[in-house]
Amino acid sequence: MPLKDLPPDARPREKLLARGPGALGDTELLALLLRTGLAGKSVLQLAQELLDEFKGIAGLLHASADDLKRIKGLGGSAKRAELVAVLELARRALAEQLRERAALDTPQAVQHYLQLQLAARAHEVFAALFLDSQHRLIALEELFRGTLTQTSVYPREVALRALHHQASAVVLAHNHPSGSTTPSRADEALTQTLKAALALVDVRVLDHIIVAPGQALSMAEKGLM
Repeated sequence: MPLKDLPPDARPREKLLARGPGALGDTELLALLLRTGLAGKSVLQLAQELLDEFKGIAGLLHASADDLKRIKGLGGSAKRAELVAVLELARRALAEQLRERAALDTPQAVQHYLQLQLAARAHEVFAALFLDSQHRLIALEELFRGTLTQTSVYPREVALRALHHQASAVVLAHNHPSGSTTPSRADEALTQTLKAALALVDVRVLDHIIVAPGQALSMAEKGLM
């Protein structure tokens, strides 16, 4: 049913303005962003199709512009650009929060930020959050790509970037494209190697976070640091 044919109090825009965004379901909020559907498919149906395809809002937030192109009705640039822009705003909002507050005061925000940055990658990416003496975010840098081992992640390079940013601490991060966040023996060994190397330049490794679509694991929380 087209939105205009719904009772006024059931239309997402009117419902949001009258009762607040919390009164809307994920499908309704996404329909507001999409604005229009297709011939024979309402905007609510299109929104639900997107959520089904990407397994909910979290999965959709990790989708790239190319991923969205698979959905009929998003082959053009306008709607895809708007969805990708929302994703980028979410990333920037979380980064801003981490710059203003100590990262370890908001561990969930750190994990969400890293999920948005890394979880959708088809290949492994190793990154580091460089933090100041108050554990606020200075920068996130992707440092290495490909299969991550002690021989492909170079401690010297990580230390040089930490010194470049005058960081006092780092949070290490990488993604598991397989979808599992369980640390491997190689992950544990790499973490210990980097801790030892960075300690030589007086930079603390606070955590190593492994991300996958829809989930993240803190090695510090698991006692693996």
